Formats: sequence, C-alpha cells, structure tokens
Amino acid sequence: MPPDTHSPRRPLPIFTSISSNALWRMKPYLRPYVIRLVFIWLAAIIGIGASIALPLVGKEVVDGPVLHGDSGALLPLGLIALGVGVLEAFLIFFRRWTQTGPVLGLETQIRDDLYAHLQRLPMGFHGDWQSGQLLSRATTDLSTIRRFLGFGMLFLVMNILQLTTVTVLLLNMYWPLGLLVAASAVPIILVSLSFEKKYIRISRQVQDEQGDLATVVEESAIGIRTIKAFGRRHHVFDQFDDSARKVYGTSMDKVRLSARFFTFLEVIPNFTLALVLLLGALAVGGGSLTLGTLVAFTTLMLQLVWPVASLGYILAMAQEAMTSADRVMEVMDTVPAIEGGSGSIERPRGHLRFEGVEFRFPDSDQPVLRDVWLEVRPGETVAIVGATGSGKTTMTSLVPRLIDPTGGRVTIDGHDVRDLSLPALREVVATAFEEPTLFSMSVRENLTLGRQDATEEELDEAIRTAQAMFVYDLPWGLDTRIGEQGMSLSGGQRQRLALARAVLSRPRILVLDDTLSALDVETEALVEEALRHVLREATGIVVAHRASTVLLADKVALLRDGTITHVGRHHELLDEVPEYRELLAQDADFDPSEGALR
Repeated sequence: MPPDTHSPRRPLPIFTSISSNALWRMKPYLRPYVIRLVFIWLAAIIGIGASIALPLVGKEVVDGPVLHGDSGALLPLGLIALGVGVLEAFLIFFRRWTQTGPVLGLETQIRDDLYAHLQRLPMGFHGDWQSGQLLSRATTDLSTIRRFLGFGMLFLVMNILQLTTVTVLLLNMYWPLGLLVAASAVPIILVSLSFEKKYIRISRQVQDEQGDLATVVEESAIGIRTIKAFGRRHHVFDQFDDSARKVYGTSMDKVRLSARFFTFLEVIPNFTLALVLLLGALAVGGGSLTLGTLVAFTTLMLQLVWPVASLGYILAMAQEAMTSADRVMEVMDTVPAIEGGSGSIERPRGHLRFEGVEFRFPDSDQPVLRDVWLEVRPGETVAIVGATGSGKTTMTSLVPRLIDPTGGRVTIDGHDVRDLSLPALREVVATAFEEPTLFSMSVRENLTLGRQDATEEELDEAIRTAQAMFVYDLPWGLDTRIGEQGMSLSGGQRQRLALARAVLSRPRILVLDDTLSALDVETEALVEEALRHVLREATGIVVAHRASTVLLADKVALLRDGTITHVGRHHELLDEVPEYRELLAQDADFDPSEGALR
C-alpha cells in the first residue's frame, strides 16, 4: 500500500537533471523539449526587461517633452515606447505559442517511463498497491506536474526576477518609497512559509483520497456483475459516497486555507500602493521627487501587484506538483525485485527441475514452499495435486518468474531461470491461469498477445484445441471486441480463450493453473482430448483439482504442507497414498474404489 504520511521530498529525474546542470546526460528524447524550454525562458526574461523599460520611457516623456512643452522630442520617445510594447507583445505570443508542445511532450515521456516501470515491477508490488492509487499517479499527478512545468515554474522564476529587479529600481529612484515597498514583502514571506507547510500536508491528503476514490470506482465497475447479483448496489454506493464526501471535506479545507492566504496577498500590495501614492504626492509637492519619477515609480509598483497576488497560486501549484512528484517517485523508486539475466536457450527442450525450492512471503515466518524437489522431463506432463492453500499456484508461478524462490532454484535445460532474460524465458514458458485475464480489445488481439506473428491456420488450430469455436459466432468473428475483463463472456468461455492464447504461443513448457475448472463436463472432455496432443510436444505442469484433469498427466506430484511428499503414476498413488485418494474423492465424478471416473 502507498504510505499514508508525507514522504521526504524527492524531485522527478527531469528536475534533478536540470538543477544539476546535467542536461546532456538526460535521456536523448528529453533534450529537444528542454532546449525549447530554454528558449521560452529567454523570451520570458527579455519580455520582463521590455515591460520594465516602458515605465522608464514614460518617466522621460513626462519629465522631458511634457514638462518643457517640446513636442519635437515626443515623437522619438513615443516610437521607442511603441517598439518596446510591440516587442513585449510578440515575446508573450511566442512564449505561449511554443511552450505547450515541450511541456506536453515531457508529460508524455514521464508517463511512458512510469508505465514501463510498472510493467517491470513484480506481482508482489501490484498485489500490495491499489490500482486506483496507481491510476491517479499516471493521470492526475502527472497532469499536475505538467501544469506546473508549463505555467507555474516559468512564472515563479519570472515573478521572482521581476520582483527583485523592480524593487532595486524603486530603491534607486527614491529610496524612502522603495524601502516601504521592500518592507511590505516581509509579512508576505512569513505568511507564505506558514502556508507552504500546511498546504503540503493537505495537498497530499487530497491526492491520496482521490486515489482511494478511483479504486472504489474501478472495483465497482469490474465487479458490477457480482454487485447486481447480490443486490448490493446501495451498499456500494454508500462506500463511494463516503469516499467522495471525504475528498470533498478535505478539498474544502484546502480551499479555505488557500482563500485566507490569497486574500492576504491581495490586501498587502493594495495597501502599500495607497501609501506610495500618498507619500509620493507629498514628495512631489515638497520638490524632492519629480512628477515623471512618481509616475514611473507608481507604474513599476503596479507591475508588482500581479507577481505578488499570483504568488499564492503559484506556490500552491508548486506544492501540489511537488506532492505529485513525491507520489510518482514512490513508484519510480521501487526497485524491481525480479530482473532478467542475459542468458538464453538456443534450442530449448523444456527439461524442468525444482531443486530444493523454498518460498516465503516477506515478513512471514512460515514458508509457503519448502525443500521442493521435482523433475519434469521434456515432453512429460506432471499434475500437481494438493489441498487448498498447499502452494500449488505459488509453485507454478515460479516457472515463468512471476515470483522468485527465496531458496533453491528452478532450472530449464540446466539453466537457472534467474540467469535467463525475461523475454527468452517467457518465449519458452506459457501460462494459463484459473482466473483468466482478457483485455478490452478484439478476440484476435487477446489471442495473439503471446505471439504476434501467428497465422490464421495457427489461430484456428489453437481455438479448436481449446474448444473455443464460439468466437466464430460472435458478431464480427475474431475482430469482435469482447469488453473490459471479457465480462460479455461466460467464465468457461473466458477460460477457453485464455487456454487458446497459451496454446497458440507454442511453448516448450506449458503451465495450466486449474485452467479447466469453469468448463462443463462435456466441453472439458473435448478440451482434454485436444490437450493430450498439445502436451505430447511440450513439457506440462498442470494444477489439478478434478480427477479428469489428473488423467492428462504422465505422473502426479502430491503437494502437502508446502513440500512434495509423493511422486508417481496416478494408479500407484491411489493404491499407496490414502491422502491422495481422499483428495480425489472430493470430485463427485470419481469413484475411489475403481480408481477412475464414473
């Protein structure tokens, strides 16, 4: 689960690279975007200079041609002012026109990196994290970072630069009033520091609660069939409503905090401006200040109203972006527990061995598997039989490295699976799970996930092996989209498609994790008959709960208390192992006295 408390601030890699002057060490695809951002920043800085120059030109106009009635000198100064204004307008247009592409490009590339990293993380990570939390990081949080990169960060630097430059000019023009302006920044800085601490905490809370809300919505959408079947619509709505109201309450606290801060920022500049006008008018009347200087001073002072008033919005945006960066980096900082090696098997035969394998979950004292020894020769099929919770699924998950053993090793043709690259390993091993996962895409795309180059003949053969000919009766045949999670299909249909997908990849090792459990007896018999032909050409590991599935195997391994206690042929174990007979006796279609199906 993601942490509930705010973690130490860790900037995204792009921030680190820029701040450490390591631009050319960044990923190549980031360089064009950052180079364009540099030009945008240069345009922004020149634009600030142009905006500051206009009041200075106005000062010369008032104290020169206007004061002395020299209309001939007015035209050159007017043209200068017009040119500066046109330049400033062009730079604003250029900045806004060019900044969208680089910022959206950065967001896209960071999102790609995040998604690619999620694909590398092991099943244990995905089991611990709510999918809604991951979804909010890949969407909402990255959009928040993009808004700050595209607007907040630019204006934060521009406003600080403008505030500093204008304050120095004001002190140089007339230091008493300049000192007053500088002094007005002290309460703003103090209040901003207090606001920042509170806003960090409440922003993180809102974003975490939004992730929880997304999880509720996603789980409700996926489980809608179960919700309707049990009539729990109102119960699920109450859960959603509680989460939504929690987000609402925290968001309102955030708004109230922001409103107090923004109001304070509006009051201070306007109050300071009133004092400047009053004291400046007195200074002009006393002769210590020229009228042109007061006009320029006041105009420059007005240029500080927006930077100061917008400071609250920009600081709020910055804190939200940093909180979002923290949340994204919680995922990016996770080191994949399963990294592929560099090895491969040139001509795999599928000789599979479990050598003293042990597996235990983190923070658990009791191992799920302990001292497991099993050999499955090329072309041989072994059925894994055991009581519920004995570790059958865990054992089969070790073969494609969905998890790694905490002791011992699993080898294929003498190669430790941890020494093989993951693509090479998963070309050799295909798995069909008890709970099949189908995606919101066409039947054809679902089937060819494991093998993109399959021909129509090979697709048809795999479909017939899995007895999934129903796909030809769908409205658009193999091109029919089957909906998210395959909810438009029955459980048996989903299992048959998952089995066809595994068969289509033509693996040297085929792992079937109770893949036939949702099939009716007649269909199961047809699938098993076809599977016998497939398993003759592959090494097979079959998790079996039904006696009919056991009969697919050449031999049976009995898994008890996390270790394999007996290995032998079906009839041998029936005769010699009472526990094996008891397990199979739970199948209503099996007659223990005859050792066969009724």
